[in-house]
Amino acid sequence: MAEVVLKNLSKSYGDDVGIEDVSMTIPDGAFVVLLGPTGAGKTTTLRLISGLDKADGGEVWIGGRNVGADTPAQRDVAMVFQQYSLYPHLTVRDNLAFPLKSPILKTPVAEIERKVAEVARVLQISHKLDNKATELSGGEMQRVSIGRALVREPSIYLMDEPLSSLDAKLRTDLRVELKRIQANLGATLLYVTHDQIEAMTMATHVGVLNHGRLVQYGTPREIYENPNSLYVASRLGLPRINIVPADLFGNAPAGTTQIGMRPEHITQGEGQEAQINRVEHLGDHARLHLSLQGHAITTIADPHASYTPGTTLKIAPKDPLCFDATGARIY
Repeated sequence: MAEVVLKNLSKSYGDDVGIEDVSMTIPDGAFVVLLGPTGAGKTTTLRLISGLDKADGGEVWIGGRNVGADTPAQRDVAMVFQQYSLYPHLTVRDNLAFPLKSPILKTPVAEIERKVAEVARVLQISHKLDNKATELSGGEMQRVSIGRALVREPSIYLMDEPLSSLDAKLRTDLRVELKRIQANLGATLLYVTHDQIEAMTMATHVGVLNHGRLVQYGTPREIYENPNSLYVASRLGLPRINIVPADLFGNAPAGTTQIGMRPEHITQGEGQEAQINRVEHLGDHARLHLSLQGHAITTIADPHASYTPGTTLKIAPKDPLCFDATGARIY
């Protein structure tokens, strides 16, 4: 595996900016997740690293080598797309084995069989090895697509929302397995997702993109607890952070126009009186959906306590995040 370094990387498609002046280091063996809405530049970043697209400016370094002039094959990357990329006329076994049969790799037959069997077991498709790709469900096709990358040992794995087409249970299972495989292999992996849970549970580092710019890069805990802007604060956390006017509770630092309150950082029994609109019982905790002077607020509550919609509850922020008029963090 290898360290990947991006230096002032930029790419435009006509008048549309893909990414602009992006610099970041993906450490050897790291699991890096890129977050951001559609059009933020996540997939563009993957395509520039892989060599599928050519950068307008900047550099891509893989394993200490500038790969700007290299073809995708020379860069030694494995990419998994959101759409399935299988050979329909081949069986699952042959699709998984295909990357290992490259004349460049010269992988022994016994080793190919071992790797295919191991990846099939991990991805729960052992019983489908002799099926044609056209005989699979959408979720099974994507698992084969992921497996085709996993059988190799490239410099870096690039994954573009690979679990988005799977059902909730399988997505959870594969999330755990992908992280385990990545850790066991010591693999360098760059992963694009819209799923905040995937970012929080899988990543060693998170990069948040906005309109093609990397606006914050750090560990999931750093991004969650110390976002540098309102935009970043809203990218992680489920339920989402509550954003309310600074004067709703008073005593905000000078320059604050909005405060952010994580659902778990709201004190009950003191402060302003809010109305309980709805209660969600989720087993290990409850979510209260409140209304305070016309502002919707969600907080976490004791699942064993009794809350009645239509009644009121006093709440106050605990260690709120403060933002100025531009959305920048000031405290």
